[in-house]
Amino acid sequence: MNRDVLLVSFSAFFADLGYQTAIAVFPVFLVLVLGAPSYEYGIASAVAYGIGSFFGYLGGILSDRFSDKKIAILGNALIPLISLMALTTNIVYAVLLFSGGWWARNFRTPSRRTILVEASTTEDRGKVFGFLHALDVGGGMISVIALVILVLFGYPLWFILLLTILPLVISTALLFPTSEGKRQADSVQEAKHMPLHPRTAGRTYRGILVATALYGFSSYSLGFPILTISQTSTKVAGFGSYAVFLGVSAAAGYFIGSRRWGHIKTLSVAGYLLSGAGTFFLGLSYLLGLALFWSYLAVAVLGFGLGAIETLEPTIISFVKAETRLGEGMGALAASRSFGIFFANLIMGLLYVISPSASYFYAAAVSVLAGLVVLIYGRGFKPEGPN
Repeated sequence: MNRDVLLVSFSAFFADLGYQTAIAVFPVFLVLVLGAPSYEYGIASAVAYGIGSFFGYLGGILSDRFSDKKIAILGNALIPLISLMALTTNIVYAVLLFSGGWWARNFRTPSRRTILVEASTTEDRGKVFGFLHALDVGGGMISVIALVILVLFGYPLWFILLLTILPLVISTALLFPTSEGKRQADSVQEAKHMPLHPRTAGRTYRGILVATALYGFSSYSLGFPILTISQTSTKVAGFGSYAVFLGVSAAAGYFIGSRRWGHIKTLSVAGYLLSGAGTFFLGLSYLLGLALFWSYLAVAVLGFGLGAIETLEPTIISFVKAETRLGEGMGALAASRSFGIFFANLIMGLLYVISPSASYFYAAAVSVLAGLVVLIYGRGFKPEGPN
């Protein structure tokens, strides 16, 4: 846990402490406050996450060409746009402000991950990304708990959204003291950085991108479960489900990252397949009208799956992409996920109008397919022993 790892991880903590509140509020603000139909929330999410795929890839390319640190700071500094949707009652403006903040978040994600790769050894890579995810999502969990408390005390959503600007400013400030980072360009260092046969590395890289895109097709915004629970119970219960999701995800990321399990099998089973199971159970819970506890349990399973995915995907990419093109690899990872999420939210929005259960069953099937893809493409991936 060196200086750069701590600075980036705590920057992630404060970032999520800010914008995760906005993510939780967005579906309720758009549908229940501004009066937009639920399918428009699906379109809004598709706009934010779909176009975000371009910004994710662009940020990765620019971090290779210029500086990981500068690109991370630039993107992070623009995330507060997401909070400014509090200042409008116009649905279109609210969507544009939310999207702008999310695009900035995607833009800085590849460079932030690359800083961590440069600051860590091969042996500690999983631990570092697990620690990042734990603080990242842990900040989000605290933010949602604070959101629930503020709502219970009667504070309006617009006021809560504006409060999120402060932790986002702190998040950006923490990136300034990080090192610039110097990537090795010679072939000897490249070989040390990539302890895999080029053919195995290439196949695994393609498989991860395909799998994460498929996972994106199933990875609807958690705004849909928040909306479902808010409509069948209360707004507080809906926001509370997000806190459960983030808390379990943070613990899972740290737990998975600290273990020496096989990356590919763990990503497939504990990540994609478990996410599919949680999504399926969420749809079943709604279909059968089960008690709120069962919806929360399904959301917790989803959270564990995300913790495994967010820890292991960038860890694997760091082993299969040349050091001088790490930003491109991390950018492609972010872009593939966002590309899938673009279509997922469109499909989820349309299916949700027909039946929330239908939308969740669709997402579960695609998540399982992602798990199978990564098992097939990841054959032979053994950077640190048995896989």
